[in-house]
Amino acid sequence: MEFRDNKAIYLQIAEYVCEHILLGKWKADEKVPSVRELAVEMEVNPNTVMRTYELLQNKNIINNKRGIGFFVEEAAIDNVRNYRKQQFITDELPTFFRNIYLLNIGFDELESQYKMFVKENFNA
Repeated sequence: MEFRDNKAIYLQIAEYVCEHILLGKWKADEKVPSVRELAVEMEVNPNTVMRTYELLQNKNIINNKRGIGFFVEEAAIDNVRNYRKQQFITDELPTFFRNIYLLNIGFDELESQYKMFVKENFNA
């Protein structure tokens, strides 16, 4: 995984985990990779992955079954959407709105581009 300089690595790993859950690659009640397994896969220190898992536990996205490992919460998809939605609204939407205002992009053009993006990327 290529990490960006503008965001903490543990938060980028959290995005990776959340995306896997939203895409259905990791399903409710399924075991997720151990801290060591994910650290090796991401090429990071296990403490970084542990920090990610602690964050995701606090957001009720994963849970720790002592002695067994980490598992995806039953309501993980809803919890991921709520967590990511709040992040997007707070961190990214102001910049997005500023750009569409400055570039004079109308809602019709935006909707058209969005539909094309979904069609090309998600075969919807």
